[in-house]
Amino acid sequence: MPSEPRSPRLAVLIDADNTSAKIVDGLFEEVAKIGEASVRRIYGDFSGTRSKAWADVLAKHAIIPQQQFAYTTGKNASDITLVIDAMDLLHSGRFDGFCLVSSDSDFTRLAARIREQGVDVFGFGEQKTPESFRQACRRFVYTENLRPGAIKDEQNTASADKPLQPANAAVPLIKKVLSQEDTEDGWVNLGTVGKQLLNLAPDFDPRTFGFGKLSDLIRKTNQFEVRQAGGGPISIRVKQRNKN
Repeated sequence: MPSEPRSPRLAVLIDADNTSAKIVDGLFEEVAKIGEASVRRIYGDFSGTRSKAWADVLAKHAIIPQQQFAYTTGKNASDITLVIDAMDLLHSGRFDGFCLVSSDSDFTRLAARIREQGVDVFGFGEQKTPESFRQACRRFVYTENLRPGAIKDEQNTASADKPLQPANAAVPLIKKVLSQEDTEDGWVNLGTVGKQLLNLAPDFDPRTFGFGKLSDLIRKTNQFEVRQAGGGPISIRVKQRNKN
């Protein structure tokens, strides 16, 4: 019997100084959607109280701590060690992608260098993460969206946290994608829209606007027509103005 294709092999490298341990469950659930987290390493000074929360969850997720003592103030040995490890892993040729977990723009060049090698980079960080790092990744996920209650539950919307952005903030980017497709009747397959959104904005995520699905976000804006014939693929287009 032919063997099943292997999931993409990923190296997950976490900057403990710039990442909250509260997102760890959501982080590895998100990584599992991409591939297999073959390497799981975290970098920081776990002898201090600042990283104690991470120390409490390392065993649960089989994360290997890379201890870096803060011998001097203002020198981040953790960042340097993470970069060295990333380059060693990259040149091993064993990985299909890297997950860099940090809100620090210092990793922008690292992400760009890995992608120059033809390997995908998936970034994870807070909304405050500088644009340079977000754009250097193939895809960037806001860690606020990985916390429990980040998206609306259809059964109980009151349980959801306030979204990072209102739904209407997504309208200009969605309209831009539709205009680029330039179809004869304006209708574009939703899957195509989703792929192009990520090409234009690596950090685009329906969860940022409080929704688990792109189709739910689009309906909420009330700016687009949505059609789905006989349970088939969903298509959308900008709402047509009534000429009368």
